[in-house]
Amino acid sequence: MTLSIKTMGELSIYCDGQAVDMPPSRRTRALLAYLALTARPHRRDRLCEVFWKLPDDPRSTLRWSLSKVRQMVNSPNKERLMADRERVSLLTNDIKIDIRDIELKANDPFTPIHELETLSKTLQETFLESIDLPGQELFQQWLIAQRREASQLRAKVMYRLSSHPDLSQADRLKWARTWEETEPFNPAAATRLITLLETLNQVQELSVLSVEFIKRFRSAGIAWSPKDRIDESADPGEYTPTLPSSKNLQSRQRIQFCTTTDKVRIAYASVGNGDPIVKAANWLNHLEYDWDSPIWSPLFRDLAVDHRFIRYDERGTGLSDWAIDDLSFEALITDLEAVVDTSGADQFTLLGISQGAAVSIAYAVRHPEKVRHLVLFGGYAIGPGLAPDPNLRREREALITLTKSGWSRENPAYRQIFSSTFMPGASVSETAWFNDLQRASTSPHNAAQLLTVFDHIDVQDLLRQVRVPTLVIHSRGDQRISVKNGLDLAAHIPNAEFLSLNSDNHALLGREPAAQIFIQSVREFIANH
Repeated sequence: MTLSIKTMGELSIYCDGQAVDMPPSRRTRALLAYLALTARPHRRDRLCEVFWKLPDDPRSTLRWSLSKVRQMVNSPNKERLMADRERVSLLTNDIKIDIRDIELKANDPFTPIHELETLSKTLQETFLESIDLPGQELFQQWLIAQRREASQLRAKVMYRLSSHPDLSQADRLKWARTWEETEPFNPAAATRLITLLETLNQVQELSVLSVEFIKRFRSAGIAWSPKDRIDESADPGEYTPTLPSSKNLQSRQRIQFCTTTDKVRIAYASVGNGDPIVKAANWLNHLEYDWDSPIWSPLFRDLAVDHRFIRYDERGTGLSDWAIDDLSFEALITDLEAVVDTSGADQFTLLGISQGAAVSIAYAVRHPEKVRHLVLFGGYAIGPGLAPDPNLRREREALITLTKSGWSRENPAYRQIFSSTFMPGASVSETAWFNDLQRASTSPHNAAQLLTVFDHIDVQDLLRQVRVPTLVIHSRGDQRISVKNGLDLAAHIPNAEFLSLNSDNHALLGREPAAQIFIQSVREFIANH
């Protein structure tokens, strides 16, 4: 049975060329599209959150929708919908999905002109038309991003046609006009049109449009000048238009999975190109959420500009397995080892934040041949549960008890305890986001277990064994982990450099000046060692 899915326009499925009856439920159709296009396992809880916030029993509703999807995609000889008690995925290796074929052809420098013209026409249709789910914010955010990427594909196709060496200048100009009319606030489209008008010596229109474009882009706050020119020698197949709304196109993360030596599945993400930076997991990670977070996203994206940036969800959190037997410090090192080995990172910079610093230290001591640079931010060598102060130990024990009972509650008051100490400088919206992230990232049981592990970390004996260039960074006013901990790390790691930041935040906010100093310092350290 040959299965194909059409996403441009109305969602449709074809089995051996024959249209398959689609379920009347819009949410079920949306679920099918989501599973097919993401093509990876999803936790059932996550799917319920994305599609069914309102029903009293979203899991039952999810089961019903999955039964309808199963009827459409499975055959007697092929089971494509894979579902267990915890996760759901759709195997798409033998499913033809139109948008994937479009992506390949749009990026193939040998795609002929007539096919590019067909792609441009196809991409005029709305991606997944009539499948919006008003009120389901998470799904709508995903859908809008997918539609934006489809629009960007059309922009690329029109650029290629407006630059194609086998087309006449007049035909190129026709496509440049179409592109600019379709995307009036795309600087690349305006530049393409201006360049061709100048080449064809159409002086009057060139003059009029130059003034019009300057006013248009200035009013939108977009930098553009009629003096900009496209390099005519560039390969159109490699050109990616720079769109005001497409900031994320070139920094699209790729989420994959690996398995540890004790059979735990770990989710990891990579994005960007260049010398790798591997970030050890810290409290708390969720690959889907934090990439677009108002807190860390600017930092992550800056690091991915000129590096391959790799991060992961440690066991018990995010997209990694939650139901696990071993949640220990040693197991957390195992998670990092699995990600490094699977991702293909040979020699890399290792970034450890908060308790991730201790994991990074232990890894660097075990695998010095792999770690080129060690960067530790907000880290510590000995956990607060081992502190000599009995009052501090009792506070930590009480916090763990509260975690077990208050973590999953709708009221974020309990999780606010963490947010207020992690980011005292955060805005109301940033704090609310972090509150939600914590709840979505792990279960009450796992949160309590992780806190216990973090509280009893002790890598003091490993510090003098570190043999790689090390930069220790710490916020001077850190209310979660005192700057004294950073000073102790730098004092005991041979030849370590220390940098303090003018911030009170344990989790740096991407918008604060200290975050830019952090990025600049990391780049300089990597370049100079």
